[in-house]
Amino acid sequence: MKLFLEVVTLAVLDVDRALTFYTKQVGFHLDVDYAPDDDFRVVQLTPPGSGVSIQFGVGLTEAEPGSTRGTYLVVTDIEVARDALVARGVRASGIRHKSRLPDWRGGFEAGIDPERRDYASFFDFTDPDGNQWRVQERGHEAKAGGL
Repeated sequence: MKLFLEVVTLAVLDVDRALTFYTKQVGFHLDVDYAPDDDFRVVQLTPPGSGVSIQFGVGLTEAEPGSTRGTYLVVTDIEVARDALVARGVRASGIRHKSRLPDWRGGFEAGIDPERRDYASFFDFTDPDGNQWRVQERGHEAKAGGL
């Protein structure tokens, strides 16, 4: 059996504010903005190059706004990605990397992983409601000129 993750639902307080944040600041593509009445609205967006989308709106979830934690975005160049988000007004943490231990159970150190190992460098940001995102570098050596 194959299972495909297609959509992650986020809880937000202000749908229009979240829509502006994710399209203008983070750079997600708007797929759907559907509101047949005042009690239901679904906004679906997809990160560039992703097969998985996010959705938020009215009448979609009973979760507390800002309660999503640890959703990952993967990039081939963590510095370029962070610089681009910061330039668009996203408040991002500094880049950190996993301490060098054979099994990566250690803590973190500031900056990019010196060897640019896959899955070793990170930064975080949150949306206006507090939903947390983690950006992780993978495929730096294989990248073809950009994100």
